[in-house]
Amino acid sequence: MVLAETCLMNPDPTAQARLAGQRLHHFHGGLRLRHNKKISCENPVEKAPLATRYFVPLLQHTGREGDATVSAGQKVLKGDQIGCFSDLGSGCIHAPTSGTVMAIAKHPISHPSGAEGRCIVIKPDGLDRWRDLAPINGWEQAPPQEIRQKIRESGIVGLGGAVFPTGYKVNEANDRGIHTLILNGSECEPYISCDEMLMRENPDSIILGARILQKAIGADRTVIAIEDQMGVVNQVLNEAVQRSGANAIEIVKVTTIYPEGGEKQLIQVLTGIEVPSGGRPTDLGLLCQNVATATAVARAVTEGKPLIERIVTVTGNGVRQPRNLLAPIGTPISNLVDQCGGYAAGAARLILGGPMMGYSLNSDSNPVIKAANCILVLTEEDIRPRQAEMPCIRCGECARVCPAILLPQQLNWSVRNGLWEDAEEYGLADCIECGCCDFVCPSHIPLVEWFRFGKTELQILARDQERAGLARQRFEAREERLARQKRDRKNRIAEKKRALSDARHKQENIEAAIERVRSRKDRES
Repeated sequence: MVLAETCLMNPDPTAQARLAGQRLHHFHGGLRLRHNKKISCENPVEKAPLATRYFVPLLQHTGREGDATVSAGQKVLKGDQIGCFSDLGSGCIHAPTSGTVMAIAKHPISHPSGAEGRCIVIKPDGLDRWRDLAPINGWEQAPPQEIRQKIRESGIVGLGGAVFPTGYKVNEANDRGIHTLILNGSECEPYISCDEMLMRENPDSIILGARILQKAIGADRTVIAIEDQMGVVNQVLNEAVQRSGANAIEIVKVTTIYPEGGEKQLIQVLTGIEVPSGGRPTDLGLLCQNVATATAVARAVTEGKPLIERIVTVTGNGVRQPRNLLAPIGTPISNLVDQCGGYAAGAARLILGGPMMGYSLNSDSNPVIKAANCILVLTEEDIRPRQAEMPCIRCGECARVCPAILLPQQLNWSVRNGLWEDAEEYGLADCIECGCCDFVCPSHIPLVEWFRFGKTELQILARDQERAGLARQRFEAREERLARQKRDRKNRIAEKKRALSDARHKQENIEAAIERVRSRKDRES
């Protein structure tokens, strides 16, 4: 297995040369897993019918919760802005259908914490009427800045699971000298097949989105990475490239190994270069986006449609008819399960995402969110009984499979003992929470759970340090202000004393002059 090179900032020529050669490399570790995707791919994507209520969370992206821009009782049209985020310039969220805003209330939001959040509750009017759409006519001649602004306004985020605001990424990429756009179609986690079905059924929209993104960031070429077992996808994408007439788009098949769909791992496979710790792909002149994100960009720019729906894989042995559904954001998950024939006998656990990186949901009343690529229903037989945790035996299996080249056993020790500086030094922030270490651990240690806890603690410590720093700055500013006021007051008093002294001397001089005049007159008389 070829280990990645550690790169320095902005090694664009190297990365570009590696991509041009198209010699595939390997990332460290990883697992070969059974994909379990065949059943959900047997039927074409179906559109989910209108729900009786939509619950659109105000937190659907990386960052803080957004602010509602509508109020209860207000009528909205499909695609109207109903919420806006200030963090990272991430744009807005939009109404998934036309209807009436019933409330802005707390509701489960399909978040890993299981907590509730504010949701905009919409009652559909059954008409599903669009607002007036404003596409960019003739995007090929439009300024890149106009395209980037349209992406930001359309509320598009990374649909591969990270939900990082696409508008922010393309704006940043525009200033970084990006030479290659990478579209990630390597859907390596078991059960999830939404991207594969999208590539099968809508290859032209992906190619169009690639061309638009390429123009928006000024990239020279696009590489679309798919798994080597996606024979049909490879064929239809190449045909779509030919129809588009684009000569700077390549389809590359990569080995099916988990977690090759991770951004840094995929870049390492394509270039042989490791994205540096704390760095980003843009440091290499690369921008990575999901294929579904490219389709959302195409629809936003050429049709004026914001991101209000996505393809969701509803699968697992706990659902009767696994398939992929095109679901509006805010649709209750129970509606999707019902459309797939309902729960099968023995259904025991509901997971948002795949079996490796997904998280359990407490209820199927949770809504579909922008990050919801899969609804996985497991049965009692699928769930491995939770075995008692045993002490670490230092076997090194976790380090062997870690794609981020970390030392999970050392990180586990640091986190459990609150050694946060050590945990940070050992690269806790670089953990992608893929679950490979959990999967192979013979002691059944919930490593990823501890790492998530550790990351949260580091964030809390960072915020505390930031607040302490701000408090110190305020204190120092206050002390400096008081000292300055004291100096100014002292200077004013001294100035007044000088002025009084000068006035007194002047008065004395005047009196002396008057006295001299009187004396002279007396002598003369």
